[in-house]
Amino acid sequence: MPKKSNPHNADESTGSFSFRVKIGEDEVEIRGTHEEVTKTLENLPSLVPSIHTAFDGLKPKTVATLTVKTQAQPKTGTEETVQVFPKIATTSNSVEAVIKVLETDWGKWRPRTVEELKDAMKASGLKFSDRVLSETLDALARKCVVRRWNTNTGFVYILAERKDLELKEKAE
Repeated sequence: MPKKSNPHNADESTGSFSFRVKIGEDEVEIRGTHEEVTKTLENLPSLVPSIHTAFDGLKPKTVATLTVKTQAQPKTGTEETVQVFPKIATTSNSVEAVIKVLETDWGKWRPRTVEELKDAMKASGLKFSDRVLSETLDALARKCVVRRWNTNTGFVYILAERKDLELKEKAE
């Protein structure tokens, strides 16, 4: 059902009349004399599908769906999987450290778990407590600097795209 906003806006001096209809994110304003707008409104039920179709052509058609499957790395006996972690410059700032790790090819390749990020920082000689790392990741996710979602092995993190940051800035 279309949501009607500003049902009429009559301008006494020019005799013009307007009616605005909002359907989801789409909005159309009908202007003319009171008689013309009223006549058009009588045809509104047949016009709504056409309006919807017209706006549909303007929306971007690309929708990306990302499915991330992670597996816990089992460590059996003395057998350990050797992983190559990125080396980053030493810093005492946890925000800076997380961003630097995620900016590397290793961090961009796929979303990383908290454990992977912790191991990558250890490889560079950085030690942050679990609490500090969790709070840092949470703050960065709230600020849309990193994207976070839950998987079968816990949350994963990756740097947000520039578009995400620009949208966040415009919203504020």
